Amino acid sequence: MAKRIMVQGTGSGVGKSIIVAAFCRIFTQDGFSVAPFKSQNMALNSYVTRDGLEIGRAQAFQAFAARKEPSVEMNPILLKPTSDTGAQVIVRGKPIGNMTAMEYHEYKPKALNLIKECFAKLDSENDIVVIEGAGSPAEVNLRANDIVNMSIAKLLNAPVILVGDIDRGGVFAWLIGTLELLEPEERELVKGMLINKFRGDLEILRPGLEFLEHRVNKPVIGVIPYFNDIKIQEEDSLSVERRREADARGIRIEVIYLPHISNFTDFDALEAETDVSLRYVGKGDAIKEPDVIIIPGSKSTISDMLYLMQSGYATQIRKYAMNGECVVLGICGGYQMLCNTIIDPEGVESIERETAGLGLLPAKTVFEHHKLTNQVRAIVNLDFYKGEIEGYEIHMGRTYFDTDGGGSNGAIRSAFTVIERSGREVMDEGGGAVYGNVIGTYIHGLFDNDEFRQAFLNYIRTRKGQTPLKSSEINWDKEYNKLAGLVRSNIDMEKIYEIIR
Repeated sequence: MAKRIMVQGTGSGVGKSIIVAAFCRIFTQDGFSVAPFKSQNMALNSYVTRDGLEIGRAQAFQAFAARKEPSVEMNPILLKPTSDTGAQVIVRGKPIGNMTAMEYHEYKPKALNLIKECFAKLDSENDIVVIEGAGSPAEVNLRANDIVNMSIAKLLNAPVILVGDIDRGGVFAWLIGTLELLEPEERELVKGMLINKFRGDLEILRPGLEFLEHRVNKPVIGVIPYFNDIKIQEEDSLSVERRREADARGIRIEVIYLPHISNFTDFDALEAETDVSLRYVGKGDAIKEPDVIIIPGSKSTISDMLYLMQSGYATQIRKYAMNGECVVLGICGGYQMLCNTIIDPEGVESIERETAGLGLLPAKTVFEHHKLTNQVRAIVNLDFYKGEIEGYEIHMGRTYFDTDGGGSNGAIRSAFTVIERSGREVMDEGGGAVYGNVIGTYIHGLFDNDEFRQAFLNYIRTRKGQTPLKSSEINWDKEYNKLAGLVRSNIDMEKIYEIIR
C-alpha cells in the first residue's frame, strides 16, 4: 500500500496544483515511485491520454512531474462547465452527458466506488500518491455530498497539508477560518499549513506565523516565495484574465478570451518566445493591430460565437482577416467559428440548432454525439511548413468544406491530415484547413512542436519584413526541477516525510 499525502487549499487558485506537482517531482527525485490523484476536477483545460481518455490538464502536468505517463485513474471525474449552472460530466475519461449543478450533486454519491477503484490501482503501483483537493474544504453547503476534499481524506486516511495564498491578502483569517469550519475529525487530519506566493522579508512575516501556529496548534511547514521565472501550465482561466496587457515585443499575437475558453495551454510555448507579445483580449478590450489573431478552443462553440457577434469582435476579426493585415488562426472550437455555418441538429451542445459563423472559411461544422479524444500525429501542408506534428484532439462534430469554396483566396483545402489516432493508423484530411491567410485546425498542442512553431513565427516575421529567427525551446523537465528546488528549499521536508509516515 502506498503512502499518501493530500494538498487542500483555503480556496481556488491558491496553488494546490503547483504544490502537488512540486511534491511529485521531489518524491521522484528522492527515489520513490509517485502518482498524482484528484478524484474530481472542474476545468476547461484537459489532456488526452495515450489510450484516448480525457483528464484534467493539471493531472497530466503532475504526472509528467512524477515522470509518469498520465492515466485516467489520476483524475476519475472531470467536469467541463458549459454554463454557470451546468457542465459536461466526464467519467473515467469518457463523457456521460451534461448535468445541471443539482443533477450532479445528486449523482456524486454514486461516484465513490469509481473513485475508490481508480485510487486502488494507483495505490498498488506506487510508493507515494499525492492527492489534490478542490476549492475549499470549508464549503459547508457541499459537505454532505463531498467527493473531493475531506470525505476523500477520511476515506483514504490521508494526512492533509492546507495551503493559503498570501498574495491575495488575509491569509491568516483564511487559514484560521477554514480550520474553524471543519468538523473536529477533519481538523485532526490537517497536519500542517503552507503559505504560498509570499513577497517580502520573511522576518517581518515571522510574528504572524508564530501567532498562527499558537492559534490553531498546527505547524507552518513552509513559506513558498512568489515566482515568475518558472514555466508552469495553468489550469485556471483566472490566470489568463491576468494576462491582458501586451508589451512592445516584435510579433503581436492577440488571443480572444472567450467566455468558455478551453485549453489555453496551447499558447504557453508562444508566450515563451523572446520576441512574441501575446495578449488575451477580454470583454471591453480592443483588438490592437495584431500580426496574428487566434480564436482558441471553446467548451460552448455556439454560445461563444454569439458572444463574438454581440461584443463586436466578429466584425473586428473579419476586418483584419479580409484586408490581409494579419493571419487568423482558429483552434478546435475556434476553427468551427471560422466557418460560414455551425449546425447542431440534435442539440448536442446548444438549444440553437444553427447559427452563422464568422464566414472566413467556406465550410460548415456539424455537431455529432460522438466525441473524438485522441493523441494524434498529422502531416501539415501549409506553404510555410510541410512536415509532421504531434498533438491531441478533443471535439464533437466535423467540418465540411463547401464544394464551391473558390474566391479571392482560391479554394479552401485541407492543411492537416491526421495519420495516427491513439496509436492506430488512419488517413483523415479533416484535421484542419487553410484559405488564404485564414487557418483552422482541430489539433491542440500545435505550437508545442518546435519546428512548426519556428516555421509559423518566421512566416509572420517575413510578412512583417523581419529576419527569421531560431525559436526558443522549453525544457519542461528542467522547469519541473526548478519548481521542485524552490519548494524543497522553502519547506520542512523532514516534517513532510514524518507526516507521510
